[in-house]
Amino acid sequence: MWIADNWKDYELLDASNGERLERWGQHILVRPDPQVIWKTPRIAPAWKRPEGRYSRSHTGGGSWDKGGLPASWDIRYGSLTFHVKPMNFKHTGLFPEQAANWDWMQKKIREANRPIRVLNLFAYTGGASVACLAAGASVCHVDAAKGMVAWAKDNAAASGLSGTGVRWIVDDCAKFVEREIRRGHKYDAIIMDPPSYGRGPGGEVWKLEVDLWDFVSLCSGVLSDDALFVLINSYTTGLAPSVLSYITDSIFTARRGGFSRAEELGLPVTQSGLVLPCGASCRWEA
Repeated sequence: MWIADNWKDYELLDASNGERLERWGQHILVRPDPQVIWKTPRIAPAWKRPEGRYSRSHTGGGSWDKGGLPASWDIRYGSLTFHVKPMNFKHTGLFPEQAANWDWMQKKIREANRPIRVLNLFAYTGGASVACLAAGASVCHVDAAKGMVAWAKDNAAASGLSGTGVRWIVDDCAKFVEREIRRGHKYDAIIMDPPSYGRGPGGEVWKLEVDLWDFVSLCSGVLSDDALFVLINSYTTGLAPSVLSYITDSIFTARRGGFSRAEELGLPVTQSGLVLPCGASCRWEA
């Protein structure tokens, strides 16, 4: 398991009986998590006084009780700054477990000692984009949601990284990659965080189990001859990390060499000493 244990502004204080108790900067949130099926004692005092709680509805969906929470606030990870806020469907605009991947990508980029062009697909609010920019890479950030791309721009600006070296693209990821192939554009690293299910701006339907193989195969067409890495994230319930490595080994290792490694991502739980699993990642590197 790759554990994101270098945070100072985020802490998973406790996790029990279907919920997380988290500190985001100075603010305490409680959010549901389907992985938390254990029922350890809720000893941490913050359980009794969260500033925000997301509760699921018996009829589907859910809602926030935001109490005295501000509309948004900033948290830092090293030199990076991110805007966070309570969103629909329990999210805050940042997945803190991804810091384990940010550290790895930054190390790879810095050790390459050459210009690195990164393509970040399904790029959300830009955590990986900002991390790669901070390491000195140029980044093409692509997401189908205009609001998420705007949020990513704000995160880059908050981190002092809004100048040259980045392209912000609102587009269906597959259609964008197809155009990049026709243009002959190449990238040294590809990051993708595909949803389990989604729709593009033109109503295009995406279903991970059906479309991931073809999409990764398509992306191989924009990977440079001197490629550095490919990173695939998945939060699809029931999809084992090894499945991702089978895809990358079949598409990249068999044709280019290198190797793949896939693991769960995890967040350490302060109260119990457990580690909460938070999805899967696969790293192919040349």
